[in-house]
Amino acid sequence: MKIAILPGDGIGPEIMAQAVRVLDALGEPFDMESAEVGGAGYAAHGHPLPPATLALAKQADAVLFGAVGDYRYDTLERALRPEQAILGLRKELGLFANLRPAILYPELAGASTLKPEVVSGLDILIIRELTGDIYFGKPRGVRECPDGPFKGQREGFDTMRYAEGEIRRIAHVAFQAAQKRGRRVTSVDKANVLETFQFWRDIVTDVHREYPDVELEHMYVDNAAMQLVRAPKKFDVIVTGNMFGDILSDAAAMLTGSIGMLPSASLDASNKGLYEPSHGSAPDIAGQGIANPLATILSAAMMLRYSLGMPGHAGRIEAAVKSVLQQGLRTADIFEDGTQRVSTQQMGDAVVRALA
Repeated sequence: MKIAILPGDGIGPEIMAQAVRVLDALGEPFDMESAEVGGAGYAAHGHPLPPATLALAKQADAVLFGAVGDYRYDTLERALRPEQAILGLRKELGLFANLRPAILYPELAGASTLKPEVVSGLDILIIRELTGDIYFGKPRGVRECPDGPFKGQREGFDTMRYAEGEIRRIAHVAFQAAQKRGRRVTSVDKANVLETFQFWRDIVTDVHREYPDVELEHMYVDNAAMQLVRAPKKFDVIVTGNMFGDILSDAAAMLTGSIGMLPSASLDASNKGLYEPSHGSAPDIAGQGIANPLATILSAAMMLRYSLGMPGHAGRIEAAVKSVLQQGLRTADIFEDGTQRVSTQQMGDAVVRALA
């Protein structure tokens, strides 16, 4: 099976190296091929998503992605900035469904910013629509303000939009996921203010009629953000749009002790996917050997389960991660008194040992 390995920028190469070691330790004949992306892609080829990288991603059975983002390229025009690589991959590969599990390992209850009694046993799945919303809506840009009290001044504008088919397909993903979990879906919107999300609510409600065994709740995004902090265990599956999902999934990450623990999967209609940690490139700690590779390793496990049809190997990796945490090994982001601080590579070493 062919896996495209796209390490990217910042800590991306460091954490990716450990995930590749874990995949190698499984003893399967994976065909893993690497390519530059993000700032590394721009430096090598003049574009954050070079044609050869995109071609590799399309040819592969799955894509394992590190992180992109490099402050050295912040002054480039938007189309050439590193972050455009991941947006381009999502659109070119048709990756419309982003799955972000937020699971609190019992061993990390003390690392969460919330009280253990609030978060212990947390297991949420956030499903974020990934190719629509304000991130991709057009028209967008900077123009002369046509009306209102600031008429004639320059203004920036973006367009929030969703087609019915976009909402229906992500709603089906959410309800089907809930059928395998706690049978509860919370659809997060801003229907009291935005026409786009009143439309979203109407369509999700209509799709729900096909899933009578699943409970549906609608919730405004501001309330959802509050409830994630107040009573996060009330959620099972959360489904929402691109922008709200981006924000809420990062908030949920901190409930688990660190965003360095959160894997993610971005899937197309055939379950081909791109798998990446939910965190960014963290250029401030790049090259120091202190980044947490577990989210990338767990993303590789999701890749085995969803795209490569190897749930047994996925379970082995997840069990190895749990074993390492039980041993008290911690990277800097999840370190607390009474545990052992380890480097990025030492954490990879431990997971490989646990697999054996």
